[in-house]
Formats: sequence, structure tokens, C-alpha cells
Amino acid sequence: MFDPRLLRAFVTIFEAGSFTLAAERLHMTQSTVSQQLARLEESVGKQLIDRNARPLQLTSSGEYLISYARRILALQQEAENILGDPAGTIPIRIGLPEDIMNTDMALALSAFSKENRTVRLDVTAGLSRDLMERYRNGQLEIVIVKETAASSDHHASFPEEMAWFESIDHGGEWSDPLPLVTFPQGGLYRDEMFEAIERNRQHGYIAFTSNSLASVLVGVETGLGLSLLPVATTTGHRVREYLPLGKAQAMTVSIYAWDKEGLVANLLQQMTTVLQHRFEQSKAE
Repeated sequence: MFDPRLLRAFVTIFEAGSFTLAAERLHMTQSTVSQQLARLEESVGKQLIDRNARPLQLTSSGEYLISYARRILALQQEAENILGDPAGTIPIRIGLPEDIMNTDMALALSAFSKENRTVRLDVTAGLSRDLMERYRNGQLEIVIVKETAASSDHHASFPEEMAWFESIDHGGEWSDPLPLVTFPQGGLYRDEMFEAIERNRQHGYIAFTSNSLASVLVGVETGLGLSLLPVATTTGHRVREYLPLGKAQAMTVSIYAWDKEGLVANLLQQMTTVLQHRFEQSKAE
């Protein structure tokens, strides 16, 4: 394995054209530089510089090694620069539902990252119950979840309007049991759907399930069945409210954080502001 110090002496001697100038550039004595070259030549078993030439010339072995030496030194410098850069050394782990990770939230996270280069944001999108369990276990620093009611330790919470939806193009009369398009077991909307249908003295069955909100919306658009969804997520999709099942109860979107100070607190406030604007806008509409 090549010693970078010896390689640096070799490259500097060649580029300077003399031991004297190389010693000045390396802030060493001439004898030290000469010794380092000798040690490198001993390790490779080849003479690398013709000391009798004026200016100094590379031997054939030196010509082979010089480009590799430069590349090795460049890679070493690059590695030192990366390791010496504190960017991304402080992880903040965030969990949120898929539909909350919209453009506004992404822009807020991006702005925070640019202002705080030492931070690395590890974002996980998933089902609220899974995210809350991970938060309680200390695996997430900040979490946004959808729940029927916020816990006492929440930082902020907002009501989210819910409604039943069917396809505009493939909707109409639905027979009992009702086909349902929903999330997997453990999904909050799924439980609420069956409870609402039972209150309406009807029956339902799972016609399509996906852990992706986008896939659930496509399932409703194409007429696979009915679904209970946040009203704000349906904009731009070929779906309409399905009224026979009545008005749906609002959900609660809550944000939690373990740390209320420092960088996490700053990010927490920015994320809360995004949520506040989101739900203020939905009310205005």
C-alpha cells in the first residue's frame, strides 16, 4: 500500500523539477524530501527519478507511476474534504402520511435543509398507526398522523374533512354488499369505512386494497368501488362525493415531536405552518 506522504514527495519533486524547490513547496528540508523519494523507490523496487538529468526526469517506471500517484492523492484529498464537511451529519427522522408529503411540505423541508447543512432529513411515508408506533418507540423525532382524536402530548392538531367518493365515469347504483377501495389492515380509514357502513345497516367487502393513496384514488376513479377519503386529496381526480352513506366524521391531523428546542423545534414550527395553511385553504374552498 502506497504511503500518501511518499507519493506527494514524488509528485512534487517531478513537478518542481528539483529537490530544492520541492522541499520549499512541501515545507521540508531537502534531505527529508530525498529520503521520502528513496523510501518510495525502495517500496516499489524501481528507480523513479533520474537524479543525474537536469532538470530531473522520470524513469520509465516513474512515468507509469506518476499518473496513479496523482489520482491517489486527488482521491485522498476528496475523501478528506467529504469527511471534514459536517453536511448531513445530524439526522432528523420524520414520519408522515403520503398525502401530507405534498409540494408545500417538500418545499419547507428543502428550505430547512438549505439553511441547516449539518442536518440530514430521513423522511418515512406510511400508515398513521405504524408511524405513531415508531414515534412512541423513539424511532422518529417528528411525526404527523391522522387519528380520531389527538393525544395530550400533541404539538398541534387540525380537523380534516372526510367524505365518501365514487367514480364520476363509472359510478351509479351500488348493490349490497358495497365494494370498497381502501388501505390495508391497520389503515385508519378502513376501520371507519366498515363502522359507517354498519351504522347505515349495510354490508361491505374489500374489492381493492393498496397502501398507496395514489393507487386508491385510481381504484375509485376506475369504478372498482367506494372509498372514504380526505376531501383535500381528491382535487383533480375523476371522483365525486357519494351521498347515500351520509356525511363522514372529520379526522384529526396531529403533529408530535420529542424535542421542543433547537433545530428540531425550528423544523417542527415550519412543518406546523404548512399544515395550518393547508387546512385554512381547504376551509376557504
